[in-house]
Amino acid sequence: MRISNSFSEGEIQVLDFILSTMLRGGSPAMATRNKDFASLCRKVVSMKQRVAETHRKAVLGARKAPDVSSVGEIDAVDVSEGDDELIEDVG
Repeated sequence: MRISNSFSEGEIQVLDFILSTMLRGGSPAMATRNKDFASLCRKVVSMKQRVAETHRKAVLGARKAPDVSSVGEIDAVDVSEGDDELIEDVG
């Protein structure tokens, strides 16, 4: 699966700096000062979301996807009418 965006010259320089710094055993913290770092981060987040969505569609097929919150997937128990005996009064 290939999901990509085109990168600007500045974003490519930021990526190159991060990779070369990490290969030398350093910290890529200086890259955050580059003016193109924010746009590079937005593109990476966007690509991660598209990969997750593509993966979710492939796994679920025709089934309905569960709701997703900022803390993860939400999968509530289905409770239909007449299931009152399942809920115990613990008060």
